[in-house]
Amino acid sequence: MGTHDLDTIKGPFYYKAEKPDEIKFKPLNQTKEFTAAELMTLYSGDSHLKAYLPIIRDKERYPVIYDSNGVVCSMPPIINGEHSKITLNTKNVFIEITATDKHKASIVLDTVVTLFGQYCKKQFTVEQVEIVYEESGEKELYPLLSYRDMEVTTPEINIKMGMSLTDEEMAKLLNRMSLKAVVVEKNLLKIRIPPTRQDILHACDIAEDVGVAYGFNNLVKKLPEAMTVAQPLPLNKLSDLLRIEIAAAGWTEALNFALCSRDDVSVHLRQPDALKSAVHIGNPKTLEFQVARTSLMPGLLKTLGSNRDMPLPLKLFELQDVILKDPNQDTGARNERRLAAVFYNKSAGFEVIHGFLDRIMRCLDVSFGKDKGCYRIEAKDDPTFFPGRCAAIIGPENKHLGYMGILHPEVITAFSLNMPCSALEINIEPFV
Repeated sequence: MGTHDLDTIKGPFYYKAEKPDEIKFKPLNQTKEFTAAELMTLYSGDSHLKAYLPIIRDKERYPVIYDSNGVVCSMPPIINGEHSKITLNTKNVFIEITATDKHKASIVLDTVVTLFGQYCKKQFTVEQVEIVYEESGEKELYPLLSYRDMEVTTPEINIKMGMSLTDEEMAKLLNRMSLKAVVVEKNLLKIRIPPTRQDILHACDIAEDVGVAYGFNNLVKKLPEAMTVAQPLPLNKLSDLLRIEIAAAGWTEALNFALCSRDDVSVHLRQPDALKSAVHIGNPKTLEFQVARTSLMPGLLKTLGSNRDMPLPLKLFELQDVILKDPNQDTGARNERRLAAVFYNKSAGFEVIHGFLDRIMRCLDVSFGKDKGCYRIEAKDDPTFFPGRCAAIIGPENKHLGYMGILHPEVITAFSLNMPCSALEINIEPFV
């Protein structure tokens, strides 16, 4: 999306695709001109724009918008030109929207235009623009600002909201929400939805507006008609019992975000293949939330980094879900309940984390040994841990539960820590 000072540019405007070296202009808030290829390098370190560079970086040609004088208005989806930048003296605004989905682009344009409309000299007015497709010659006018009609039944809304409104009462409430509603016939309303309400997609959205207009605090509280007896899921019950036991042993629980950066689960943990099993966010808004965590370790180590000035030792644990890709699931991913703990002190304290594991297994009534129903540890290296100071944890039925050991120095420094740290992470689902 780009907004421009219309008085500094001249139509008609041309949306073209040109080679990167042929596109040259002064980008927004810059003092000199750059080619499109140079902009890829310039913005590769920009925290806001670098996420959008891969959309066009490897393409033979880049999209660019020119005015009739050859002035570059913008190079979507990266940056606008400095020439048409909006200032405090701007009186006429030109809005351009580009997208890979025409319908979504139209919705965004309608939304932006209606928001700008209230600030116009003549309120709520906009000049349409004619779009001419060069190849087909087809012409279209935008923005559409079209209204939509939707029909809902009053009994359906009443059931959803626990009300007993008449057709006329419900229509009156919807009119208060800027939704023109008329009674078509008994129990049927026809609602005209303006372009400012693109959020209304379903009868449930109409029910929500009825509730807002009626006042949720005015709804009558009543007992449910069907009485049921609830009980916690076995996995959640086990998790709660373990949390109590671990806290009683002197460990502090941490609660971290389920999302983290790509580097947190791969580069910082020295696990280059971790991203293959990670669920990626399609359009992350921040570098801190790019993937769903595949390990609890990054969150705990970040918590240590934020509290490293606290008195030592620091003993933290977290018992939450990680998200892993799984093609056998309908959603393509699954949750896995894990327990992780870190011990941070002047000495590594491997024996402390080992004792933590023994305590957990005692609480789970699992003995140490080589029998089928016991657990054991086996020497095994993992990139996250210091070589020779790592062990695999094998549970009943020879199931691999996880690892424990002394963290590798590169992992420690990656999370801004400066002292040794022992850690453990296991899957607790086999014990349910």
